[in-house]
Amino acid sequence: MSMLPGSPVNEPGSRAPSPEALLDALDPEQREVAQALRGPVRVLAGAGTGKTRAVTHRIAYGVATGVYVPTQVLAVTFTTRAAGEMRTRLRQLGAHGVQARTFHSAALRQARYFWPKVYGGELPQLMESKLPLVGTAARRNRVDTSAATLRDLASEIEWAKVSNVRPDDYARVAEERDRELTNVDPATVARVFASYEDAKRDAGRMDMEDVLLCAAAVLTEDERVAAEVRRQYTQFVVDEFQDVSPIQAALLRLWLGGRHDLCVVGDPAQTIYSFAGASARFLLDFPKEHPGTTSIELVRNYRSTPQVVEAANRVLSRGTTGGVRLKAQRPAGDEVGFAEHPDEVDEAEATAAEIRRLLDGGRSARDIAVLVRINAQTEPFEEALAARGVPYVVRGAERFFQRPEVRQAVTLLRGTARAVEDGGDDAPVVEQTRGVVAGMGWTPEAPAARGNVRDRWESLQALVDLAASHQAAHPEATLRSFVDDLDRRAAEQHAPVADGVTIATLHTAKGLEWDVVFLCGVVEGTLPITYALDSPTAVEEERRLLYVGMTRARDRLHLSWAQARNPGGRASRRPSRFLDGLRPETAGDRAREQRGGKQRKAQPTVCRICRAPLSTVAERKVGRCSGCPASYDEALFERLRTWRGETAKAESVPAYVVFTDLTLQAIAEVQPTSAEQLLRINGIGRTKREKYGDAVLELVATHSG
Repeated sequence: MSMLPGSPVNEPGSRAPSPEALLDALDPEQREVAQALRGPVRVLAGAGTGKTRAVTHRIAYGVATGVYVPTQVLAVTFTTRAAGEMRTRLRQLGAHGVQARTFHSAALRQARYFWPKVYGGELPQLMESKLPLVGTAARRNRVDTSAATLRDLASEIEWAKVSNVRPDDYARVAEERDRELTNVDPATVARVFASYEDAKRDAGRMDMEDVLLCAAAVLTEDERVAAEVRRQYTQFVVDEFQDVSPIQAALLRLWLGGRHDLCVVGDPAQTIYSFAGASARFLLDFPKEHPGTTSIELVRNYRSTPQVVEAANRVLSRGTTGGVRLKAQRPAGDEVGFAEHPDEVDEAEATAAEIRRLLDGGRSARDIAVLVRINAQTEPFEEALAARGVPYVVRGAERFFQRPEVRQAVTLLRGTARAVEDGGDDAPVVEQTRGVVAGMGWTPEAPAARGNVRDRWESLQALVDLAASHQAAHPEATLRSFVDDLDRRAAEQHAPVADGVTIATLHTAKGLEWDVVFLCGVVEGTLPITYALDSPTAVEEERRLLYVGMTRARDRLHLSWAQARNPGGRASRRPSRFLDGLRPETAGDRAREQRGGKQRKAQPTVCRICRAPLSTVAERKVGRCSGCPASYDEALFERLRTWRGETAKAESVPAYVVFTDLTLQAIAEVQPTSAEQLLRINGIGRTKREKYGDAVLELVATHSG
């Protein structure tokens, strides 16, 4: 339970509270927010700090003191759930008449009212889904129309529109921003985008992005309309401002019309939707756009125990995002748990067993969550919970066996099993499963791009993994027995539940909280996910995603990872880099040390000189931008190059095999004095340290002396 100061100041049906009572219910920083009634105001609100309480009390205080006219206040947020919660709180606080809406709801209301007055005729009809017309556009351009590809194309069109990118500019902008779809190049996406817009216009339809564009159009085209809207709303509050897209920011500017009576609330550390067009720069640069901004930080965390807060702070502090450092307000609780497992099945089984123990001890299922990075990770946990009779709900995604690609694959496997029984090829279960899903587009290697194509691959890969587990457990297994096992799993996991443990991805968990959170699958390649590894910016967003997941926990937080995907598999996985320095040493660490396995060195993500993001491998290796002056000892670098040349000649190998220029630059900059310092330099592992370390250290020492 939250421990915010005071208690509810007004229950439904009671009299409106006095201004003094409204302020008495707040902590010092929240009170400062409530009393900052004239904009511009920026509130940097960390997770669990009571931001909704602060802004609703601000509005109610403004109404109670007569500074605000309720009907002239517009509070904007991003989800209907959040808007509904804000309206309920405002009514309880006596601020009746205040509008609390999503961006799309407010824009649609205005567009429907003013469109006929400005353009004549009715506003185009809003589509429930853009997929049918995206399919039409794809066929016109002879592009694959599989469900996964169409969903990826629809998502990319949505990103382009909220980012104010037109079809003619898409290919250029996509290349600049590293937008990539599997099997569809940017030029083709641009053609599909243009065809989609034509098809939509011909059908007299509009999509959700057009709602914002149409509202902006009527305000831009007719000054009388703009003036009427600005008379209607004189005060604005925008929640979750770190998630604002360029088109939403443009619409907000049109509503304001050059005024500054605006309060924005957000947390740069919870920016996790950049891939969909959200940008924290509007929150961070707010004081530049609105001179004289009052900036207030909410740092008192009332949600989580000090142990959870400290762990989350440490994860965030090792990145470049910044944001507020949370200060725990609750009494001490359990230490954050870390657990390494031999494989994903064991991880799921151990998690389910602990949840069963919690339920038997009186904990409610609805107060527990299992959070993972991607949808395809949910299946082992669904199976393990079902086996123990633990009710659960999968939030924000279809259950594993309800996904279209999984249902299709199981149907094909069932047909193949019948063919085998009728005298077909009786190959091993894994081989037959691979053959079936290969016909659906599965490949042994994961696609490089993100999106629905990747999600579909992960689902099919999960079926291959299930086949491998089934075959390992039952060496004499047949494809029929595997299909029967899949049917059993599906039947057990589709039982309706009214109250259960939540299984969710980290993205869908944002804005929610539970007493106990199990954050599972925290391994390199999953968090951060593989396709983010080439971009420091993307890796930093993955760090924020973990931070969001950790701060969902109120009382207890458990983080876990598996060394292998399948039972008996090679234990080659390592825990996420984000846990370095946070988790205890594990048996896996010691095993890697004994094997002489390379330990990944965390490369810098910002320039040590100008603090700008590093964008290339070469820059990250030396830790500075290519445009910043070299900070290494150039004379020492030349001596190292000479030594390297002599060594390479003696060993009859190319010079770069000994050390690359970038590694030599790093040596010349760090000027290590011990073997341990050598190991911290990127490009030097244990083998090279043992082979060349003494010579390098002697050369550095001689030069320094």
